[in-house]
Amino acid sequence: MATPALTRPKPFLEAEYCKGCLRCIDACAKDCITQGEHIHAGTGMIPVHLDLEDCNGCQLCIQACPEPFGLRPQLPAETIEGDFDLEDPSKLFGAKATGLPAAVDHPGIELPLSASEPLMLKGTYASAIGALLAGCRHVFGYPITPSTEGAELMAKILPKLDGAFVQAVSEVAAVNMMYGCSGAGLPCITFTSSPGFSLMLEGVSYMIGAELPGVFVNIMRGGPGLGNIGPEQSDIKLACRGLGHGNTHGIVLAPATPQEMLDLTRLAFELSFKYRNPVVLLGDGYLGQMTGVVRLPATLTKPGLPAWAVWGDKEHRPNLICSIFLTESDLEAHNVHLNAKYAEIAAQEQRADLYRCEDAEVVLVACNTPARMAKGAVENLRKQGIKAGLFRPITLWPFPIDAFKPLLAHAQRIVMVEASHGQLEDELRLALSKAELDHPPITSVQRFGGMLPQQDEIEAGVRAAALSLEEVKA
Repeated sequence: MATPALTRPKPFLEAEYCKGCLRCIDACAKDCITQGEHIHAGTGMIPVHLDLEDCNGCQLCIQACPEPFGLRPQLPAETIEGDFDLEDPSKLFGAKATGLPAAVDHPGIELPLSASEPLMLKGTYASAIGALLAGCRHVFGYPITPSTEGAELMAKILPKLDGAFVQAVSEVAAVNMMYGCSGAGLPCITFTSSPGFSLMLEGVSYMIGAELPGVFVNIMRGGPGLGNIGPEQSDIKLACRGLGHGNTHGIVLAPATPQEMLDLTRLAFELSFKYRNPVVLLGDGYLGQMTGVVRLPATLTKPGLPAWAVWGDKEHRPNLICSIFLTESDLEAHNVHLNAKYAEIAAQEQRADLYRCEDAEVVLVACNTPARMAKGAVENLRKQGIKAGLFRPITLWPFPIDAFKPLLAHAQRIVMVEASHGQLEDELRLALSKAELDHPPITSVQRFGGMLPQQDEIEAGVRAAALSLEEVKA
């Protein structure tokens, strides 16, 4: 019995990928390909024309085509153009079968913590203890002043708690270690400062795209460039508007005391897992190094295991952690999903602390250490007959505009107090604009390069603002 002759598949042209380079024409020995005459409406290019009557299926044209999907072997079912689409491998091969029920969430447990006397801790130590109380046993980082002490304390304590501290070779390595750890569903944290945080941003954007939790403690220092190790609020715009490339956002918490360094670090882990998204704890150099009274909470957290984790057992085998979407429609749908999550965060997670704002005609806006000087200024200004109040945003993103809005009914002047060139002011102005709110004039008291606004400077700035108001009234 004669063996049937093998039929070599003829080429198939995906016109959308053809750039009209004409290399396939030179490669074809049968003159089956000619230069096209019509512009493709989707690309603006002129694709070649195929007449396959004399084609012997040599596929030299396919080898000559520089586009991976421009010319390809035609399968038996393909008779017309336009029936080929790129697909993600997960769609092509389907979900992994394990024969087991789908993984379920195992929530964390709150355990009682023995009462203790108040502690005297610097800010970075307080944040590290807050992470331990939140159930974090994995720390990845690279030393950088003025945040190193937090990592040093973790390096001493974690081995005694069956935890792990890994000093990576760089900040880039550290954030990718966090990606792997959080992908397993485990709480993890890093301590860094401004230049190191910049290096981590690519990995942060990957974690946002893959919807992975993680806490980033950034103790800001002077910039740009290497700058110095003095305190500055230099990374507000980076944290609020620049967490890597693409459509990225993360909750940004701004503590003002060592106590808040502990409390907000614990909150950061809670929010990070609630929304499956990185959270940034943004402190300044003084806050990281200053010592203050810190009281421990009544409970600590024993973390659970989320259903989405890539844990390595049969139950979690179908899970995939990834930020790659090969088709534009899939990536758009993922961004729509992320946007819905950002909107939920913006609506639910605004936090602020208001001090004597109920009748304030001059509203000071400040965060981190400058807010402490601003609070003292409010007290002195009140004694001088100036109705001043302090609005302290605790979440810089989302900016707590809902709490700020009622102050506009009686505020006649807004004074920004910050150790940067208007980075906090930009967040306020953007929030006011998006909420379509009219507002009184905004002035500012600013310092740079490791210098913080002092109380007398703030008072002078407010008196100048009040004086201008009186002149306007006159």
